[in-house]
Amino acid sequence: MPDTLPGSLRAYLHGLPGVDEVGVRRRAADLATRSVKTRAKRSAIDLAIRMVDLTTLEGADTPGKVRALAAKAVRPDPADPTAPSVAALCVYPDMVATAARALAGTGVGLASVATGFPAGRTSLEVKLSDTRAAVAAGATEIDMVIDRGAFLAGDYRKVFDEIVAVKESCGDAHLKVILETGELVTYDNVRRASWLALRAGADFIKTSTGKVAPAATLPVTLVMLEAVRDYRAATGRQVGVKPAGGIRTTKDAIRYLVLVKEIAGDDWLDPAWFRLGASTLLNDLLMQRTKLTTGHYSGPDYYTID
Repeated sequence: MPDTLPGSLRAYLHGLPGVDEVGVRRRAADLATRSVKTRAKRSAIDLAIRMVDLTTLEGADTPGKVRALAAKAVRPDPADPTAPSVAALCVYPDMVATAARALAGTGVGLASVATGFPAGRTSLEVKLSDTRAAVAAGATEIDMVIDRGAFLAGDYRKVFDEIVAVKESCGDAHLKVILETGELVTYDNVRRASWLALRAGADFIKTSTGKVAPAATLPVTLVMLEAVRDYRAATGRQVGVKPAGGIRTTKDAIRYLVLVKEIAGDDWLDPAWFRLGASTLLNDLLMQRTKLTTGHYSGPDYYTID
């Protein structure tokens, strides 16, 4: 359910504390230098795998590709049954039914982008129909995009009301709200968009579609983690965070895990509350995992190309 906002939405959002841009960048850069000891690295890699939303969002996606990716989501390394499954598979709405059949009974979530992804430039009626169709086909999570044009024009009420309406259309499915932070220009806007989505009832806030540069960055994710931490302190409701786009290596993933622990806390170190949106990250995690087990790399050709 959305929160009741006191007074003007504009006054509320612009009354949030400003972001110290220099401080945020410095803090993110400092945390990025933290190392994970060898004993903890295996656990960190397995946790990162369990947090992955394995994603294919291309115009050339086919049912065969989606079925193959679903099999990989369930059993990422066919040669090693101890490798954990990923959190979810993320596909376009027209591929949800195919993915749902492939994932049935596996425990892997099924996410679908909706609401005119990636631009979001369509009517509310189409956005709601898009959402309902994906849920009816089997999606357990919906990744919606906000109207960045409306947000940047200061029409916060339109953005808020659309999130509320999409959340209602999700039924039992979780709603991830994509801010597309690369188009929001400032960290202050990232903070405002985060709090707007939180107040409107988002279950997750997500950095990016992966279609706009820059996508996920550590400083932007830090601002969003501060928002969910402070929102829980204020309301008691916990909301997840999902950086997406540009996270390609195990080193990248571990940097995000360190950020989560230091900024939001251990409660968010769980796939229920933190996800990594990626299409190529999983293979690197598997390669590094094999290296820790066997002492040598298997090589990228050992794994499927997603």
